[in-house]
Amino acid sequence: MHEKTYTPDEIAKMFKISKNTVYELIKRGELHAFKVGNKMRIVESEISRFKEAGRPSSALHSANIPFQEQLLHIAGSHDFLIEQLIKYITSQSPALTIQPTYIGSLEGLMMLYKGSCDIAAIHLLDPTSKEYNLPFIKQLFIHERITVLRLAGREQGLITAKGNPKGIQSIKDLTRKDIRFVNRQKGAGTRFLFDSLVADDHINPFEIAGYELEEWNHLATASYISGGIADATFGIRSAASKLDLHFIPIAKEKFDLVLRWTNKNEKAMEHLIDILQLTDFKESISSNEGYDGSELGKIMYETKVWRKTK
Repeated sequence: MHEKTYTPDEIAKMFKISKNTVYELIKRGELHAFKVGNKMRIVESEISRFKEAGRPSSALHSANIPFQEQLLHIAGSHDFLIEQLIKYITSQSPALTIQPTYIGSLEGLMMLYKGSCDIAAIHLLDPTSKEYNLPFIKQLFIHERITVLRLAGREQGLITAKGNPKGIQSIKDLTRKDIRFVNRQKGAGTRFLFDSLVADDHINPFEIAGYELEEWNHLATASYISGGIADATFGIRSAASKLDLHFIPIAKEKFDLVLRWTNKNEKAMEHLIDILQLTDFKESISSNEGYDGSELGKIMYETKVWRKTK
């Protein structure tokens, strides 16, 4: 007969603590757990052992306060998953606060390079290698301690009115005289990808009516379509879904978080990584259309840490 198992959520209710506290105990090895796919499970005998060891009162108290209140500033691309992550952290881990600035992938990466934020949210396609993010990161960050975490894969494509009344099928159709386009701002990862696709198709961008009309996030451009102001834009599937618009898939891209470590933000960074790798946040994004969260929290790249010598 198989031993009964419990989820972190059930353990949290049992001890009247937050789920984040349960994950902290698992991380510290004070509560032993195993994984079934991406889900944590704790067997009943382990809960009995934990109780009998007299650990709950002291361990739970210390785990509830893993570090003093911390603020992390994230800058870069706007994405619904970033908004969802911030809401999740606010509800599950009040000791950690994430402050976002949505200014586009390139500007976010430059803010990180200048030390003006802790994390950059980016999806930048290198037109030469056709690789996402790492070519830019490797050029900018030589001696700094950097960790690149995968947030998700995303579907990008053309967004049109419901039913696609003008029969738009490809980037080349945007040059038609009856099509009005709305673009993303320069420096946005979506703009990088769109301009690369335009170049690959040998299209003069100024033959696209509306190419110079720019907006700053996916919902803003999609709103032009739902409002009948434009016929097409280039953006993520989830934006089309939210406004009940037609989506034509064109490309799949990689959306990453670039963490720049300092002595001041180290504990907060570790806590953020735990949230991405150990909690049920991944389950909360599975219902979002147009995203692939299978690599959520995976470390894609790290720089060597250099230390001062005496």
